[in-house]
Amino acid sequence: MISQLVRFGCVGAVAAAVHLGVVWLLVVLLDMAPLLANVAGFGLAFQVTYFGHSQWTFNTIKRSGDYRRMLMVSVSAFALNEALYAVLLQTTTLDYRIALGLVLVAVAGLTFVGSRVWVFTHAA
Repeated sequence: MISQLVRFGCVGAVAAAVHLGVVWLLVVLLDMAPLLANVAGFGLAFQVTYFGHSQWTFNTIKRSGDYRRMLMVSVSAFALNEALYAVLLQTTTLDYRIALGLVLVAVAGLTFVGSRVWVFTHAA
């Protein structure tokens, strides 16, 4: 399980960098609202997350329904992410990037548990 946590953290770090990078680019280049940019960042980061976790973290053979279950776990985590992000943006003076980073770290643990227990239960 320790090696899975390390791999989960590595995939998560890449996905978080993608997520943060997309949000930053959309806010800076397109003047998009941070909460809306966060949705786009999530969409791209989810692809990194699913393929990284299925191929490396949990090293699974693809099974029907894995993508759908991972999407359900991720969308639930994202709903929590968006709610916490909105609270931080509205109630603190934190920079939007710092607030998003804090939220991404806070929600990551829930995603690991859901992924390990429900999505990739057939992992080696």
